[in-house]
Amino acid sequence: MKNTYPPTLKSYSLDSALGTMLAVADEKALYLLEFSDKDGLEDQIRTLSTKTKSSILPGITDPIISIKRELELYFAGHLKEFKTAVHLIGSSFQKISWGMLMNIPYGQVRSYSYQAIAIGRPSAHRAVGNANSTNQIAIVVPCHRIINHNGKIGGYAGGIERKKWLLNHEKTIMNEHAVNNFL
Repeated sequence: MKNTYPPTLKSYSLDSALGTMLAVADEKALYLLEFSDKDGLEDQIRTLSTKTKSSILPGITDPIISIKRELELYFAGHLKEFKTAVHLIGSSFQKISWGMLMNIPYGQVRSYSYQAIAIGRPSAHRAVGNANSTNQIAIVVPCHRIINHNGKIGGYAGGIERKKWLLNHEKTIMNEHAVNNFL
């Protein structure tokens, strides 16, 4: 008889340049990457456990090892594209919105309006903003690259100061690479 135990996800705290982050993954993919001080994180973890019918226990998996290394490289300015597999949990609209985010090039920004148009829903700029706010994989699914149409920074679930830092970090790295390539 086959075991029918629910799967187990592992959670692990990672240090980053912007504070402690919590990674949750199984052996195949990352399910959550959030700043540990994010409001509502405990509710998010409970919801993840319910939706996946999984226990979430402390531990480490290959995707957690992978994202830990990639975040180190990202914060050091040596990584522009994440390769760690992610498992997105959300509505089809949310997944489409998040997929568009992952197509925004490193160091560039787009507006909520642009994002809505890009997914074929030009009047849904508020809806994509709401979808972005429910993104559970910070930095890797780069909702920090979305700003208001008027150029103002807009919101960020990880905090506005972190969003500013991430945008400035990517812009600085892009400028350094441009100068180095010119020389």
